[in-house]
Amino acid sequence: MALYARYSSDLQNDRSIEHQVQSCTEFAAAKGWNIVNCYSDAGVSGASLKRPGIQALLKDSLNGQFDVVVAEALDRLSRDQEGIAGLYKRLEFTDVGIVTLSEGDISALHIGLKGTMNAMYLRDLADKTRRGLRGKVKEGKSGGGLSYGYRVVKQFTAQGEAIRGDRSIYEAQALIVRRIFHEYANLNRSPKTIAHRLNQDGIAGPSGKSWGPTTINGNRKRGTGILNNELYIGQLVWNRQRFVKDPSTGRRVPRYNPQTEWIRREVSELRIVPQDLWDAAKDRQKSLEKFSGTPHKCNRPRYLLSGLIRCGVCGGGYSKISKMHYGCSTSRNKGLSVCVNRKTIRRDTLEQAVLGALKAPLMHDALADRFSDEYARRFDELRCDDTTTLGSYKAEKDKLAKERRNILAAIRNGISVSLIKDELERITFRLNELDELLIRESTHALPHRRTLSTKRYLTVIDTLAETLNCENTRAEFSGHLARLIDRIVLTPAKEHEDLQITLHGALASNFSVSGEKTE
Repeated sequence: MALYARYSSDLQNDRSIEHQVQSCTEFAAAKGWNIVNCYSDAGVSGASLKRPGIQALLKDSLNGQFDVVVAEALDRLSRDQEGIAGLYKRLEFTDVGIVTLSEGDISALHIGLKGTMNAMYLRDLADKTRRGLRGKVKEGKSGGGLSYGYRVVKQFTAQGEAIRGDRSIYEAQALIVRRIFHEYANLNRSPKTIAHRLNQDGIAGPSGKSWGPTTINGNRKRGTGILNNELYIGQLVWNRQRFVKDPSTGRRVPRYNPQTEWIRREVSELRIVPQDLWDAAKDRQKSLEKFSGTPHKCNRPRYLLSGLIRCGVCGGGYSKISKMHYGCSTSRNKGLSVCVNRKTIRRDTLEQAVLGALKAPLMHDALADRFSDEYARRFDELRCDDTTTLGSYKAEKDKLAKERRNILAAIRNGISVSLIKDELERITFRLNELDELLIRESTHALPHRRTLSTKRYLTVIDTLAETLNCENTRAEFSGHLARLIDRIVLTPAKEHEDLQITLHGALASNFSVSGEKTE
């Protein structure tokens, strides 16, 4: 048997798992069961099955390592209706039973009833949390999170309970906030330039790491980013958005609430940015939007190696910096103080180099033979289709010819031509159509299979870059490449201008190509 234990945000106690395991161990000992393994997930919500412990349990159940799972309660395994039903179905498939200390032997009835109850509990917990946060915001307190420029105020009631939600201005960071607004609004500097200058001055960002342009620019609609945080002008805004969990990925995605549902409170004591400076920044944002449109809503072109390229110096991504060149995003967005790698590489040069490394394993005899077999099979299928079509046309022609002979015989025997004239014309017209179809199909029919498959395979490999970069199939082939290549690391060589390219994944190899250095 196996044990499973979990605690989440509603039970933040490091000893909780230990207590669960102890209780389950005592239960198993009383039953005389042998414990094979113990699985656990600490501080993880039960609303998703994407937990390391539960995934390891499912994997080992497929290998037949145990025949029963013991947990303190069913909600320790999952609180999600779909999740607990799926878990039960998978374990049932592997002949693994579920026993809990609270419910006993778990059956399909438990899954239905307890799954519904647990889902209702999660919804009720979310509603209570939102009601609590709403009350705090209406009192002028924070609804969660700590914005850059502020610090938490720790206070306690007479009974020693913590008073949460109070904030005060952190003047050292407030100076940086005003500097950002001044450089953006008055000096017309871009968020990228501002981030570079902050990093050069050794100023830590909100996360304690380096600054990036998105940290400053953010998203106006969502109210994110330094330039869009209305708390800096003494306006506490809550409930701009809500988050819902995508059932296919388990990730939370934002849903924007209508402005009528937003809650605003005046907190003038938390103002950092003067109104005229704020207005100037907003005016510049609007003018830039009119000038550039809304590029973030456009579909950017996807390239064959998109998302796979990494900088060997800082670990950041390599992205398109011009029509034909890739460059280190971190170096360009955050400055040389964060990453010194300014070498670029042409997109076509990198693709040819990577696909060149791919050609060698593809030239293996076994792969060539498999291609030949598939090529021949498909060729025969097409010939079979042609043969079937020709055969159906000939059979129809023979049938119609026989009907016409019978009609002509009936005319000779004295039947009036007017009675069968229309039918005879229909048959004659269709026979003429069939003659044309037979001539056309015979002309365009596939020739007999020849030994051209190997030559065709070599042609495909030689033109691999052009084939994979076809606009209609590029996205599909990018997905296939991602299965062969985990990442492509570009590292500047110390003694020459080349970039060292290292492929990680099933196609692991390394080689050098010439890079271009830009300042």
